[in-house]
Amino acid sequence: MKAIVLEETGEVENLVTKDIESPMAKENEVLIEVKAIGINPVDYKVRANEAVLQKICGGQAPIILGWDVAGKVVATGNNISQYKVGDQVFGMLNFPGRGNAYAEIVTAPEDHIAKMPKNLSFEDAAATTLAALTALQVLQGRVQKDDRVLIHAGSGGVGHFAIQIAKWLGAYVITTSSAKNRDFVRALGADEHIDYRAQAFENVVRDIDFVFDMFNGDILLNSVKVVRAGGSIVSIPTPEFSEEIMNLAKERNVHVSNLLVQSNGNDMNTLKGLLANGAIKPHVSKTFPFDRMAEAHQQLESGRTVGKVVVTL
Repeated sequence: MKAIVLEETGEVENLVTKDIESPMAKENEVLIEVKAIGINPVDYKVRANEAVLQKICGGQAPIILGWDVAGKVVATGNNISQYKVGDQVFGMLNFPGRGNAYAEIVTAPEDHIAKMPKNLSFEDAAATTLAALTALQVLQGRVQKDDRVLIHAGSGGVGHFAIQIAKWLGAYVITTSSAKNRDFVRALGADEHIDYRAQAFENVVRDIDFVFDMFNGDILLNSVKVVRAGGSIVSIPTPEFSEEIMNLAKERNVHVSNLLVQSNGNDMNTLKGLLANGAIKPHVSKTFPFDRMAEAHQQLESGRTVGKVVVTL
């Protein structure tokens, strides 16, 4: 089979297509013929940085990157009961760890995937994996009905799912994006939009119950200022917060924490249900064929992607 191997960390030229031996499914795994791969910022961050690669993947290059797949089951391990050959499935595989998703065939633990809803495309299924799982795992259990929720970068991969999931949970949603994406985020369900280039969000919002932060740094610091006493913030970029942020959070009685998404089949089935009933819908702004993986990385690195980028096979 063909796979895209990261020979060593660095630029996109280090992603090399190779013919390698197809994997075999273990007892609790299924073998998937990959039809689409979701690409995320973590993909290019791991590709470019040795420390990030070791943190996320637990090892060194050469390595096959990628975690988000949608495809067809072509074989099952001896202990598999939920899936059969021919089933269409999607999931985020072995994250954090080695997902090996940049390949024509992958193995997937049974408890990392779900069956695709009927009439969902492989592209949309692959898009509704790491980013959607992140939004779900951050919001579910933390956001209650009628909470005032601030979601930064609402037009991005995680953000556009977060708006929809927060609305499903019954929240009042305020989000930031550029002015050109105002209509997009409002169509997703956002109750208020802030153009981050024209307004400082900390000057126009207050009494927030929960903030979903994508940036850390000054944005996280200013987010602490708008949260009510007893409210909370989850920041996803890094578990390391400055002393200034933590001191202000303590002073204002705001709980600040980090979350790294985890592969979870139960959560994938929750997403399956939300897709099936129309509560969430992925927005795929760009698709690339498998042999243009480098361009998919470059598109995400531009920082201008609305929604998701998907690679098709």
